[in-house]
Amino acid sequence: MSLALDTAAQDLLFREAQTANTFTDEPVTDEQIQAIYDLVKFGPTAFNQSPLRITLVRSEEARQRLVDHAMGANGPKTLSAPLTAILSVDLDFHEKLPQLFPHAPGIKDSFFSEAAVREVAGTQNATLQAGYFIVGVRAAGLAAGPMTGFDFTGVDKEFFGDGKQKSFLVVNIGKPGADAFSPRSPRLDFDEAVASI
Repeated sequence: MSLALDTAAQDLLFREAQTANTFTDEPVTDEQIQAIYDLVKFGPTAFNQSPLRITLVRSEEARQRLVDHAMGANGPKTLSAPLTAILSVDLDFHEKLPQLFPHAPGIKDSFFSEAAVREVAGTQNATLQAGYFIVGVRAAGLAAGPMTGFDFTGVDKEFFGDGKQKSFLVVNIGKPGADAFSPRSPRLDFDEAVASI
């Protein structure tokens, strides 16, 4: 059975797409980011909670503040990117549920009144949204360089001092530069990853 997407789209989003380690200096525009967000916001989350928040790091001053919390090679990678996004979970996402899940207005308090419950649910669903975001970056013809090698406690103190957002991923975004891609690592075969019961 063939896929609904044509081969070129499959290649763009998956087969030929890789994590970029270097970038050109071609800027990533607000219009491109708006188009990416307007596409990926439709990905499903539980109760439509949509807890992902995206903080765009554009200024040199903010970029340096972020790089101060990077581990190893992630600092130079981040400095080479024309745009970097900090992905975080909004720990108060439940406050928007009356707007996002209007047919069940009481869910905000009946399901998500406890902070610990919100953190678990928000983190699961924001992580799911992060996957959509990376595919959306690729759909815009850009490369993504997602990284977890940051001191996220430090990032949170630096950028989200009120404690209402918790970062979990940094994504460099742009056109790939010279030697941007490492050789592709192996993937599991179908029979190794998929089971029927």
